[in-house]
Amino acid sequence: MKARLKMGSLSLSQALASDDVHIAKMKVVALLEALPKVGKVKARRIMDEVGIADNRRIQGLGAQQRAALLERLDS
Repeated sequence: MKARLKMGSLSLSQALASDDVHIAKMKVVALLEALPKVGKVKARRIMDEVGIADNRRIQGLGAQQRAALLERLDS
């Protein structure tokens, strides 16, 4: 899944909308780091700006947090 994100064959919006259990249990920081042009520092900076804790998992994101991530990153 991370490889598909890195290659661009899976978008952030598709990953967030997926009902895959493996994606739901993934940490948000790991998902962000798997995106092209997003490294460890940028991922943590984005999470701070959006107001997401470091230990938050995808399944624990609220609607506003998901929308803020999509607005910030998805093209």
